Amino acid sequence: MQVASIIPSSKTLIRKVAEKMDFNGPRIIAEYGPGEGCHTREILKRMNPESHLMLFELDPELAQHLEEQFRDDKRVIVLNSDACNLNTALARRGLPHCDYIVSGIPFSILEPAKKRELLQHTFEALKNEDHAAFVIYQVTNELVAHCKHFPRVESEYCLQNLPPMFVTKFYKTANGHAHVNGRNGKH
Repeated sequence: MQVASIIPSSKTLIRKVAEKMDFNGPRIIAEYGPGEGCHTREILKRMNPESHLMLFELDPELAQHLEEQFRDDKRVIVLNSDACNLNTALARRGLPHCDYIVSGIPFSILEPAKKRELLQHTFEALKNEDHAAFVIYQVTNELVAHCKHFPRVESEYCLQNLPPMFVTKFYKTANGHAHVNGRNGKH
């Protein structure tokens, strides 16, 4: 029940998720439930050398696998911990905020109170700037109804994945805009 999908994400989905972030400068990024790391690898390819990537993986075996896979990349911090601990983890490392938080965890199966708590911690952890956003990929788009505290939302459907997924970007500020890697507009 903790794994969103037994099939790894398609290259198209991985690209669509990564394109929702601006990697032009140093960024602090958190990823909830990275699993075996297919999205993580793409994020790392695009990330600035001065960036930080915090991986929150509940499954101890997957967390160990991620530790081994990324042990030579000093930008990566693997935490075998609940994503609700994000703000504490940031503070422990002297990091003030996240520019982006990425998640593929199955929010639809979370208890309502747990879902609200995680979404509130996510919102609080994001930098209060136009580019900052929570980027999710989910089978359903039900999370939009639970994210009314995010003032701006963009969503697209990725058919080139099994199962097809919604890729949704929740902006921290109302002024958020889709300016990614020199391009404006929806992707």
